[in-house]
Amino acid sequence: MGISLPSLKTIRELFYVPTPVPRFAGRKVLITGAASGIGKATAVEVAKQGGQLVLTDVQTGALDQVVAEINGSGGEVLYHRPGDICDFDWVAAFARDVEAEVGVMDVVMNIAGVSAWGTVERLEHRQWRQMVEVNLMGPIHIIECFVPPMIRRGKGGQLVNVSSAAGLLALPWHAAYSASKFGLRGVSEVLRFDLRRHGIGVSLVCPGAVATPLVDTVEIKGLDRSNPVIEKQISGFHRISVTPEQAAQAICKGVTGNKYMVYTSFDTRFGYWWARKFALPYEVVMRIANNRFDQLSRISALGEQEPGGAGSQASVTSRHRD
Repeated sequence: MGISLPSLKTIRELFYVPTPVPRFAGRKVLITGAASGIGKATAVEVAKQGGQLVLTDVQTGALDQVVAEINGSGGEVLYHRPGDICDFDWVAAFARDVEAEVGVMDVVMNIAGVSAWGTVERLEHRQWRQMVEVNLMGPIHIIECFVPPMIRRGKGGQLVNVSSAAGLLALPWHAAYSASKFGLRGVSEVLRFDLRRHGIGVSLVCPGAVATPLVDTVEIKGLDRSNPVIEKQISGFHRISVTPEQAAQAICKGVTGNKYMVYTSFDTRFGYWWARKFALPYEVVMRIANNRFDQLSRISALGEQEPGGAGSQASVTSRHRD
């Protein structure tokens, strides 16, 4: 389990650091948002690879089911507790109990997240705040409480932060969501270098389309999802999406390969490359995409004005985890 920490004083060490977690077998792995979606799939995949799990989520019943499923299939959940990562005091107490019960983590995975879409004139303050509290401050709380013990132990490890394609690209109507995901990307970029001397790798996961419960439950301010035209557009998402299991495999491969940027699908990888290499064409594509969303909003508004229309959307957020 022990590794030789780099001094970073030689040319070789500036370019090469041994992979901190080349395999999951026998490693303690914390996963947030473990009750559904990518979090659940990653927990199952890590268990298959021999990892020893510490799991948390806000969904108590669903979390218990995941624990039972993993233990029943021969995996090992060392510790689990439902809770809200937005609550720093809860996270701090959880971290103390985890360290007392099972020890210091080898891998810390921030997967829990929520989503909200809408234009700035439609989003409410509470939705902006929720995105930042859950998607950015939640992971920061986990990092504050679980990474310092890894540093003190001196045996390295891996930190995994799940951002999004919306943390790389200017996707339409994603301002609030992107505020949190771009923020997490910035935290990860700095920690990538700060933690290197401690033998702790950092992986930034940027999923594109993933078929999780979030897709079917998120309400988008300004779009009536019951409108056939809107429904057809949303169904196109499923045609290009990967499964949570595929995303989990990409995450695990990224950890064991000590990859910084981890993509779950080609579309996000290509889009980010395109944005960096071809700035003007990227701007044109984003303008077209934004116009398309505006067109859908107008179609939705016309549908609401018809007799028997669905009415305006009251909520834009989903409390499901990614």
